[in-house]
Amino acid sequence: MSGDAVVAVVVAYNRRELLGETLTALLEQTHAPRAIVVVDNGSDDGSADHAAQLAPDADIVRLPRNTGGAGGFAVGIERAVTVHSADLVWVMDDDTVPTASALEELLAARTATGKRAGAYGSRVVWTDGRDHPMNTPKPSPFRWGAARALRVPAAAVDAFPVRSSSFVSLLLEADIVRERGLPIADYFLWNDDFEYSGRIVRGSTALFCRRSVVVHKTKVFGSTKADPGERFYLEVRNKLWLFLRSRAYSPFEKAVYVSTTSVRWALTFAGSHQRAVLRSGLIRGLRDGLTTRPRPNAETLADLGAVGAAIAAFEGAL
Repeated sequence: MSGDAVVAVVVAYNRRELLGETLTALLEQTHAPRAIVVVDNGSDDGSADHAAQLAPDADIVRLPRNTGGAGGFAVGIERAVTVHSADLVWVMDDDTVPTASALEELLAARTATGKRAGAYGSRVVWTDGRDHPMNTPKPSPFRWGAARALRVPAAAVDAFPVRSSSFVSLLLEADIVRERGLPIADYFLWNDDFEYSGRIVRGSTALFCRRSVVVHKTKVFGSTKADPGERFYLEVRNKLWLFLRSRAYSPFEKAVYVSTTSVRWALTFAGSHQRAVLRSGLIRGLRDGLTTRPRPNAETLADLGAVGAAIAAFEGAL
């Protein structure tokens, strides 16, 4: 088993009880992380204090405002790498409850494949044990060298190569983080993990590890086609930012994803009871996605004091 330092990063926002379940599960891992970083995104329900009581050795970062999942993970990953000298960073949301062997199985897949992947994602199930469609990737359709080379050793540990993975449970190689940077905070929510995981593993691959299991305690069981309401604006704007501004994917890959995204948006509209809301989000998202670009993290997070300064220093050294 790996002797590398694993630092877990949990981003929290107003889900006090679920955060407690996440931290309890982290403390009960068969392979314990070396440290736990909790980034509290300006919660007003006592989440940070609850975390400090449950995990007194955890590093609790209290942000003055909600920076979204994207900002929270940028802060947490930077802290894991610079303050805690992580070799591996294990990220998850505050509604993610890892089973006891989740980290152990991710590390086993890493060892079995010779540490040749850039990231390792868990199998995500809902509260009733079904695979969660929101976080279940398909095997990579892009058969570049790294993915081909890992198919056989990955299959031996019930894993397979994927092109991207979600932040619900993702183990990242810290050396690659130091090379390719942090999540883009301006994404706020949605597609930040799609962009970041794709950027991290471009030229290599990610592995989906079915033996590593976490429970994603969303309110409903659904996929990315579920009715997003007002958040559809972020889906549209961020997808355009990804397709037009990001280097995470090749032009060919982007063409494939544009096609699948168009189908997904059509299905979202077809199943929605808020089509006027979606239409407004589509128009505004297209406008802003085409005419703006995400700001550097140093600018987006500049108001966070020492935390923002640390982000600026980290990315300024890339």
